[in-house]
Amino acid sequence: MNIYQQILEKYWSYTHFRPLQEDIIKSIANGNDTLGLMPTGGGKSITFQVPGLAKEGICLVITPLIALMKDQVEKLKKLKIKAIAIYSGMTRDEIDVALDNCIYGDYKFLYLSPERLNSDLFRMRVRDMNVNLVTVDESHCISQWGYDFRPSYLKIIQLRELLPGVPFLALTATATTDVVNDIQNKLGFKRKNVLRTSFERKNLVYIVRNVEDKAKYLVKTINKVKGSGIIYVRSRIKSKEISDLLKSMDIPSDHYHAGLSNTIRTLKHENWNKGKTRIIVATNAFGMGIDKPDVRFVIHYDLPDSLEAYFQEAGRAGRDNKTAYAVLLYNDGDKRNLEQRIALNFPEKDLIKRVYEALGNYYQIPVGGGKQNVYDFNIADFCSKYKFNLVAAFNALKFLQREGYIELTEELNNPSRVHFIVEREDLYKFQVANIQFDGFIKLLLRSYTGLFTEFVNIDEATLARKAEIGPDIVFQYLKKLDTLKIIRYIPQRKTPLIIYTEERLDTKSLLISSENYRKRRKIYVNKLEGIVNYASRNVRCRSQHLLSYFGEKVIPRCEHCDVCTSDNEKELDKSEFDLVSEKIKELIIKTPLSLEMLVDQLEFNEEKSLKVIQWLLDNQKIYYRQDNTISWK
Repeated sequence: MNIYQQILEKYWSYTHFRPLQEDIIKSIANGNDTLGLMPTGGGKSITFQVPGLAKEGICLVITPLIALMKDQVEKLKKLKIKAIAIYSGMTRDEIDVALDNCIYGDYKFLYLSPERLNSDLFRMRVRDMNVNLVTVDESHCISQWGYDFRPSYLKIIQLRELLPGVPFLALTATATTDVVNDIQNKLGFKRKNVLRTSFERKNLVYIVRNVEDKAKYLVKTINKVKGSGIIYVRSRIKSKEISDLLKSMDIPSDHYHAGLSNTIRTLKHENWNKGKTRIIVATNAFGMGIDKPDVRFVIHYDLPDSLEAYFQEAGRAGRDNKTAYAVLLYNDGDKRNLEQRIALNFPEKDLIKRVYEALGNYYQIPVGGGKQNVYDFNIADFCSKYKFNLVAAFNALKFLQREGYIELTEELNNPSRVHFIVEREDLYKFQVANIQFDGFIKLLLRSYTGLFTEFVNIDEATLARKAEIGPDIVFQYLKKLDTLKIIRYIPQRKTPLIIYTEERLDTKSLLISSENYRKRRKIYVNKLEGIVNYASRNVRCRSQHLLSYFGEKVIPRCEHCDVCTSDNEKELDKSEFDLVSEKIKELIIKTPLSLEMLVDQLEFNEEKSLKVIQWLLDNQKIYYRQDNTISWK
């Protein structure tokens, strides 16, 4: 048994690695930059946690999902593995203590949000760390061809200068061929090195249903299929409406979205995870930490924004390797709604500039100031004050984020934190001299560990129950000890954050590149067209369609999706095939066309035309270009 298997068994009680995990670990151990492509639920965290523990030093883990990094840090701590996270919203004191622990303590993992990498404090201190590995999770965010581009990811490569010789591991569950190449280039891989496992899910049955009355179909389907499931919708209001509909039909259901408090979201998640709730109706906020193995179906009530998002969300079904269903509901109304979705996601440039100017005024930031500053953000208050439509303002802010001017985080639920800033000997002297604080200090030390080495999450209500006093009295004790410089106390805070990644510019100097605007819009439109083509074309195995999108070449038919099991596939004789094929070649050999335009110009039965096109694609006679047009090879 090698050291990696020993670590796997010691901490996770597994005797064997899953497919590809050990290959990635050995590649890293040999000092190779590595891109690991693993499907959702494939065990990506093991690929950096095991080698991080095997080698002396600390592993940096960069991820944009603050909730996810907190979750992983807590899981590692439960395994008695020292891990810490640094993200937007932490005070300078907290960051300073965390970095000290990474340099002088025996911490094994430091989780970072990408915007923290560029801070002067981190760049100065990381040089003193013994870093053994840099892991870039959700690495598709570095690619402008990806579906979730983050400008902050483009600065990760600067770590190469600060940490020469340290290998990089990039991980993602969804990446097209263009994105795979882009990730390696943007991270400065010394040589191309991609390790992947097939994204094929043989137990997952993909189904598309073109139905006008989606609600009626939903209830009928859920009553026919046993087990728990997820229904994805695009709005918070709809999540509650559909959940209420299911409840009225005696189907145990609940709704979930980002607007609910962290406590309520946690409770809803736990109830579903334990089987108390059968169906969860959710927006895409329901994603982090879903490891329920027996999800029998995932139904998309609305079209997602991309095949990447669909594949990742659908992949939450059937992780126990038993038969499960991924169902996409679609009708003509969905296609009509896409135009509105494009307009909302790409507001006019004048509005983007007005939102940017208002944001600077909202925080009273002078022109030339604000860089790396972090601010609590209440979008409802902001929109009310400056008379913006909330959805339009949100999308303007997201565009400013894609341009690299600001970062807008998800809502954070930061519990109260305490750190003793005196040595134990000095604390003892203080307790003797200030007997009125002695009992409370002892209560703190009995209730929580690590208070002298790091900021520790505390709960005032729990302390109040133990001491049999009111929470307000606990709060006063903590505030007084903070004032006396015995502890550093940071009260609980729950809010999204705005981070100025660059100094505030005068509106005239704010560059909204027309070319970049058009490029981002075109990429978004192409992604939408991709999901529409998947939903509306019934001529190719659904699994083949998805896997070929992610660059897999030799793909067998799944034989159990709605296309494979339908009886409407008409065979073509050779003469018909040759006729259609020649016409396709004639049309696109000089001028590439979109799939829709190509089919429109072919004077043949649409189904037969699509079948020939699919054969030509599968056999690499024709191919999709980056702009989503088809060309002859």
